[in-house]
Amino acid sequence: MKKHSEFREGVTAGIPIALGYFSVSFGFGITAVRLGLSVLSSVIISLTNLTSAGQAQGVQVMAAHGTLLEMALVQLVINLRYALMAISLSQNLDKKFTLRHRFIAAYGITDEIFALCSTRQKPVTPAYMYGITVIASFGWTMGTLLGAAAGEVLPARLIAALGLMLYGMFIAIIVPPAAKEKSVLLVIITASVLSTVCYYLLPFLSGGFAVILCSVAASLIGALLFPIKEEASAS
Repeated sequence: MKKHSEFREGVTAGIPIALGYFSVSFGFGITAVRLGLSVLSSVIISLTNLTSAGQAQGVQVMAAHGTLLEMALVQLVINLRYALMAISLSQNLDKKFTLRHRFIAAYGITDEIFALCSTRQKPVTPAYMYGITVIASFGWTMGTLLGAAAGEVLPARLIAALGLMLYGMFIAIIVPPAAKEKSVLLVIITASVLSTVCYYLLPFLSGGFAVILCSVAASLIGALLFPIKEEASAS
């Protein structure tokens, strides 16, 4: 019974995440269909992935007929933070989290799920995290399904307008931290400038590699100009 209680608690806690994912993935579904993917392919992508930025860039690489190497490098750069989140979250896991559970739960480590689990006042159990992941994945997949289906029947102008939802989500994500931290603002501006340079001055560079180069370069510049200061050792 305790497992069922933990699972229900996770589902309840994850409902706001699912609602947010639904609206965002609706835009992803429209974008995916607009770029040539079928409804089924779009749904399978969302069902097997929980990464908005990774999926958005992934379909761009696919639409540009990028190579598997480009796809792998793009996903590595964009989603590397999830590995760091997993390491951090491991400090807050219940002893029931065996290696098997860790492998399964890794599917559901996203920014929002990580934030919810890491701030929990008691250890995170497998059932609790599965509850969050199931409801969040459901919202993400259903949003993609309805968005992709709508993308096949709605007028082209309306599809183009709704396709901006995904970019609106990215803006909503980066603006708050950029307003608080100069380092984040610098990295965003640097990445934007480099992306513009790549687009106009390096047209031979594929979109996938452009994303990789701009992301890594902007991150390195930010790290060099705004290094994290080590805490002074206790005297």
